Amino acid sequence: MPKEANKKQSKDKKHFMKDFKAELKRVIWPAPKQLLNNTVAVITVVLITAAIVFVLDFVFESMNTYGIDKLKQIVDTTNTENVVDANNIDNNETVNEVANEITNNVDNSETENSNSVEE
Repeated sequence: MPKEANKKQSKDKKHFMKDFKAELKRVIWPAPKQLLNNTVAVITVVLITAAIVFVLDFVFESMNTYGIDKLKQIVDTTNTENVVDANNIDNNETVNEVANEITNNVDNSETENSNSVEE
């Protein structure tokens, strides 16, 4: 049986090679001028596509860089304003506390003075 299997493989290989040669004979090969035209067309399309991708990459990178810088400025400005507002709130609370203490002290002094005048 191994001899029969070897013969079948040999026939299959020969049959494949015959079919392969027959297919190559049926192929319509382009003329040199047509081959040159098609090659130039393919190279042109590839270069145009590469140029478009390069330009878009550059534009998006520039927009991204500008956008990130702009966002950083906005965030820094917002953080600075929040810090200033927080300081103002703290200062205003401190001023209000001092004013309330002064008012309370004045009221207490007036009450004490009026109590001592009455005695």
